[in-house]
Amino acid sequence: MKSKFDPQKHHRHSIRLKGYDYSSEGAYYVTIVAQGRECLFGEIVDGELKLNEAGEMVVRWWNELPNKFPNIVLGEFVVMPNHFHGIIFIMENVGADLRVCPDGEEKGEHVDSPKHADSPQRSTLSQMIQWFKTMTTNEYIRGVKQSNWKPFIGKVWQRNYYEHIIRNEKELQQKTNYILDNPSRWDEDDENFVK
Repeated sequence: MKSKFDPQKHHRHSIRLKGYDYSSEGAYYVTIVAQGRECLFGEIVDGELKLNEAGEMVVRWWNELPNKFPNIVLGEFVVMPNHFHGIIFIMENVGADLRVCPDGEEKGEHVDSPKHADSPQRSTLSQMIQWFKTMTTNEYIRGVKQSNWKPFIGKVWQRNYYEHIIRNEKELQQKTNYILDNPSRWDEDDENFVK
């Protein structure tokens, strides 16, 4: 039997690296969780994901990220009943080859990307996630008012999000497999607080 959600016990702490440039080229795995772990985006039936209209809306806004931030490429992602997992590749130059991690990271070195005075301000991972959360929240509010979507209390998403810098091809494959297998493992998922 799953334990009930306890905000004190299950609170996510930021594990962002101090001084790390989150606009740096590389691959990032992100998890965003619905406020209170409410199942707002669909359900899992016999190990298969069944998105509702709100879940389909989340997919549409995720796919819009490269239009808003043209220096990114999206990897695998999945919308779960009460959370979201996705991989974002931030590119130094649009059209460049995908790289898993910034130079030196695989050796445990901290590397800041060079910033050039003549280059435009690059967006950080947190700015991308904040934009995504804002757009999905605004559309969710419209869905509640116009299409009788399930109301939410306070906010659609938890205040923060989890991210992991993907450091090599092995980690990329592990995170990709985790995303692809997530619906079939819903019964064991830490985010599943459904009774």
